[in-house]
Amino acid sequence: MSYFVREIKEKSGMDDFLSLPSEIYRNDPNHIVPQLSEIKRVLNPLKNPYFTNASLNIYVCYSLGKPVCRAVMVINRLHWQKWKRKSAFFGFFESVDDSDAALYLFRKIESYARASGAEYLEGPFNPNHYSELGILLDNFNSAPIFFESYNPPYYSVLLKEAGFSELCKFHTRINNNFSDTLVKKIKDSHRPSGKNDITIRKFNIFRFKRDLEILREINNDAFENNWYFLPLSRKEYLFSAKFLFFVTNPGLILIAEYKGQAVGAVQCVINFNCLIKSLNGRIRPWNIPGLLLRKRNIKELIIFTGAVKKSFRNTRVSALLFRNMLRIFRNCTSLATTWISDENLGAHLDKLFELRPDKHFAIFSKQL
Repeated sequence: MSYFVREIKEKSGMDDFLSLPSEIYRNDPNHIVPQLSEIKRVLNPLKNPYFTNASLNIYVCYSLGKPVCRAVMVINRLHWQKWKRKSAFFGFFESVDDSDAALYLFRKIESYARASGAEYLEGPFNPNHYSELGILLDNFNSAPIFFESYNPPYYSVLLKEAGFSELCKFHTRINNNFSDTLVKKIKDSHRPSGKNDITIRKFNIFRFKRDLEILREINNDAFENNWYFLPLSRKEYLFSAKFLFFVTNPGLILIAEYKGQAVGAVQCVINFNCLIKSLNGRIRPWNIPGLLLRKRNIKELIIFTGAVKKSFRNTRVSALLFRNMLRIFRNCTSLATTWISDENLGAHLDKLFELRPDKHFAIFSKQL
């Protein structure tokens, strides 16, 4: 079978890039069709400020005139400077079950990455370290929750047959019977002893940009040394938060302050995937009022990020955030996490909320 890889630079090719998953997941009841307009926005270097410091190439592999495999390649030299590793990243990888097609696609990407000075090709990052990432390795029988990647079981095989090996693994956690846990935790919880110099408040919607900047500063400080983390600029954070209050509300975001200085935060979101599954990747203006009404009935929550500044770790900040989180989880029936660093609030929350390991993911790497 013959293959042809095309670098996408025009609308017709982008249509092929976006339409490929509909064929791959046609008979998969667990697949959540992503919002196509959001993928276009993220992969538009003129709109996405991440690409101020990074390059983007988009590829589709064809067989007999039909798209069968796709991926993007990103090179960010700020990553090279901080982590002393010349990695090119691939992302948005989708493919039919054809190892030759995947191999042909990656040969093209590897050739360009090598010519650009990269020494490794790693991913998937969609398209960076603060997006959906990784290949799902298990638990394929349940639908992905919000911000969780999803793929057929054969994807890891395709990558290994193309010469990739696992670079790192991570997992999410969940408690599907959180109502029972909540009753016990509320009963056992008590006000942490100590001075009243640490306060917890909700996100202030009337000072939206100010509080977003506070969250950015806390996360940049707390995650500074996390694997492959790069600090987000103000423009990047605003770009990623454009639809923030579709998936959360001010009461689900808590900020801890010490004498008026923000030192920690927890951001929770609803499982928005429950709402959009039937919309086939296209939220129309007339859908929005209904979505916002139905949003209030979602009882599945996700701890999106939890962070405490380095200088305030091992203080009362974590305990106070925990006690206040119990209040916002009052009507929650299911609680899950995205990947949260064990060095910050993540491991603490896992234990306190009786979260069990759920799905496992891997980042793959190939030396060029």
